[in-house]
Amino acid sequence: MATIEEYMESAEFIKEKIGSFQLEIALVLGSGLGYVGDEVEEPVIVPYHEIPHFPVSTAPGHKGQLVFGKLEGKNVAAMQGRFHYYEGYSLQEVAWAIRVLRLLGCEKVILTNAAGCINRDWHAGELMLITDHIKFFLDSPLRGENIDEFGCRFPDSSHIYTKELQEIACQTAEELGIGLRKGVYFYFPGPQYETPAEIRAASVLGGDAAGMSTVPEAITASHCGLQVLGFTLLSNMAAGILDQPLSEKEVLDAAKAASGKFSSLLRACIRKM
Repeated sequence: MATIEEYMESAEFIKEKIGSFQLEIALVLGSGLGYVGDEVEEPVIVPYHEIPHFPVSTAPGHKGQLVFGKLEGKNVAAMQGRFHYYEGYSLQEVAWAIRVLRLLGCEKVILTNAAGCINRDWHAGELMLITDHIKFFLDSPLRGENIDEFGCRFPDSSHIYTKELQEIACQTAEELGIGLRKGVYFYFPGPQYETPAEIRAASVLGGDAAGMSTVPEAITASHCGLQVLGFTLLSNMAAGILDQPLSEKEVLDAAKAASGKFSSLLRACIRKM
């Protein structure tokens, strides 16, 4: 199991690269959404493979680097690529960066992803604000000996996604004229897409979008005291809703098509946070 010393080693290495930079907001950029990191001003880039104990991204469309700099006047760290359970990592490794960013002084995190749309009243290409999640599978990123420096042994999960940040997001979307659904993200481990039967079950249980990321990071962020804001790009209709197979290309194409409105919403929210 990981130790506080190992997390500190990751953080100290990054501190040597960024100097006196005071981190405020972290962005975790999902499949096809890494372009937001390219918009960071005065960037200092730290590749994952250089950081002690850090995992490395292998998913398509993930550059695998941290970008520190300015965005909308705030000091940010943009993760261009994340880690997934299906890559062979434990859930603790999947959420490793969140704890390291907390040690670097981060107070808020914006988690983004591209996911399949379960809600039949919605459409592919829309954006969803994550208000809650469902996770029935696997263990927890908090499994094992608790590291008290990050949080308590049995954290409350009633408000993982910060209400105040959700209000900012809704108000901002309205001001920009961007449609923003509000819904529940259903976590699946992957890498295979869900079966039509699994999607029907998720719908009955209250899921609005199905994806393979975000939830381990959200749990870990909440545990260590970060405020959490989550967005989903509904990149495609989930399995069985349309009579067609799912593909990674469809996800990346949808992210590219929605890049303008997604970037505008993220940047405007950051400005207000």
